[in-house]
Amino acid sequence: MLLIVVALVVGPERLPGYAEQLARWARGLRGYVSTARQRVEEEVGEAGVDWEALDPRRYDPRRIVREALLDEPQPARARNVPRRPVRPAPSAPVSAVPATPGPAPFDDEAT
Repeated sequence: MLLIVVALVVGPERLPGYAEQLARWARGLRGYVSTARQRVEEEVGEAGVDWEALDPRRYDPRRIVREALLDEPQPARARNVPRRPVRPAPSAPVSAVPATPGPAPFDDEAT
């Protein structure tokens, strides 16, 4: 489908020229990639590159948090100290905040 649209837009007279130019660009890109790959292999040497360690998907924050939450917590070392029962803190009376008429105050210098 795309080829038909290109043939209609470019026209049958100019299509061979554009196809030849596209082939030159593809060969140039292929040469550039192979040269870059050779340079990386030469500079790294025999050790090689651990491409999996450089995978950016390993550093997805959602995955890191999910793995941290799913990890089993490390058990605390048992001590021979008797534990005291924990008493709840006394609750302070909650005072009602008086409602202010109108909109809330606005500080234009606050960040």
